[in-house]
Amino acid sequence: MFSLTELGSRLRMAREEKSITLDELQNITRIQKRYLLAIEEGKYDIMPGKFYARAFIKQYAEAVGLEPELLFEEHKNEIPLAYDENLTEQLSRTQSRRSVSPSSSKALELFPKVITAIFVLALLVLIWFLVTKYIDLGDKSAVNKNNNGAVDIKESGDVIPPAGEKEEETAPADEETEEATPEETVQQEMTVDGVSGTTTTYTLSNADKFEVEVKAASDGATWVKIANSKNEVLFTGELKDGAGEKFDLTDDSSVSIRAGFTPKTEIYVNDELLEYELSPEEKNNTVQNIIIQFQKME
Repeated sequence: MFSLTELGSRLRMAREEKSITLDELQNITRIQKRYLLAIEEGKYDIMPGKFYARAFIKQYAEAVGLEPELLFEEHKNEIPLAYDENLTEQLSRTQSRRSVSPSSSKALELFPKVITAIFVLALLVLIWFLVTKYIDLGDKSAVNKNNNGAVDIKESGDVIPPAGEKEEETAPADEETEEATPEETVQQEMTVDGVSGTTTTYTLSNADKFEVEVKAASDGATWVKIANSKNEVLFTGELKDGAGEKFDLTDDSSVSIRAGFTPKTEIYVNDELLEYELSPEEKNNTVQNIIIQFQKME
């Protein structure tokens, strides 16, 4: 088992083997040089928060080619934990924000169908009423003309107009006015495909766009890393006090998000808040990987 100072030495040696200076590492990780030096010296008390220490160590390790999870496992009794008792008590009083529940989503999907069915039924009743009234008025008009001796009614039911008068063209009684019915509103769906450790895979369907926004809660901060399907990093760094990053990935097939502190990380997909499958209130779920696959609507 390595000691805490040996962890710093291990990271420093890996950096020096790659001939990376602290200034260069600062540009790569976007972590201030003084925090990088503190990691090498094991001075975690100068970090802005305990969970930042874990996030910074992870990013440092990735930059110099080491496996962060192995380092965390080897030093799990020494590296500062992301939670403390006060934070746990605070989170227990905080209501997690939820997106639309499955039952509400189903009700919203059925609502347009019910409205459409009522509209079509009302339209059919109206057409039946107009057709019935039109036939009734036509029959009365023919009888009145026959009583005045102006016209003869043949057995076929055709009316012969008197001499000098043109036959009036009437629309067939069975013609119906076509009216467009409103299109049903398509509700996007977000389903959970699977969970492996702290990684959750979702699938977005019934959507013609793919916009993702990652924000920090208005009263907190987090560290995130966002990459597209080609593993190109779109953003990595700290977000705090409601700040966020938004990307249009409609032409892409997936996005991966590494959230360093999920209790203060909000993910929106097409302006709808993503509901974490793994509860952020549990200590083991503080750091999570979120993968969203996009099935574009035909």
